Amino acid sequence: MKARWRALAVPACHAAQLSAFTDERGGFLKLFNNGAFAKILPGMVVREAYLTTSAKGVLRGIHFQLPPHDHAKIVICLSGAALDVMVDLRGGCGFGRTASVELTPEGTNCVAIPKGVGHGFYTREADTRLLYLVETGHAPQSDAGVMWDSIGFDWPDRTPLLSDRDRNHPALADFTVPAEWFNDHD
Repeated sequence: MKARWRALAVPACHAAQLSAFTDERGGFLKLFNNGAFAKILPGMVVREAYLTTSAKGVLRGIHFQLPPHDHAKIVICLSGAALDVMVDLRGGCGFGRTASVELTPEGTNCVAIPKGVGHGFYTREADTRLLYLVETGHAPQSDAGVMWDSIGFDWPDRTPLLSDRDRNHPALADFTVPAEWFNDHD
């Protein structure tokens, strides 16, 4: 698996274009190779995989799980197009820093996100499908989020299609950083 990783504005977040092989028959794309991702997210072991399918104009996020069920994740765009957004929730001078990347199957199609970083996305096309590979199982008691429009990011749509859950997250300013997320990542 050859991936051309590039660092994003949030420390330890990376984006890449996974290499694909195509010919007249179609294509082949290796979605995961532990060795390739271990360089970006050391120690990550994939425990669960999720697939989201979204209509155009949907915003999902900003989501994360709290310790002890917090997890690193890999997000891969399988179809459509999404503006993928990360916000640093770890304690320290980087708190609240955001990064974004356009995800499409043909271009940058993968992001790697460490523990302590919230994640969300806005879909630019219908039938946008994102595959999530995560290192812990979903734990409803640890499921959390912050309000999408409280992170200081310039979203392309001020009235996106949201779930009730995403309409009711607390603001970033009201978030208390877990002790486990204080580090010297900057």
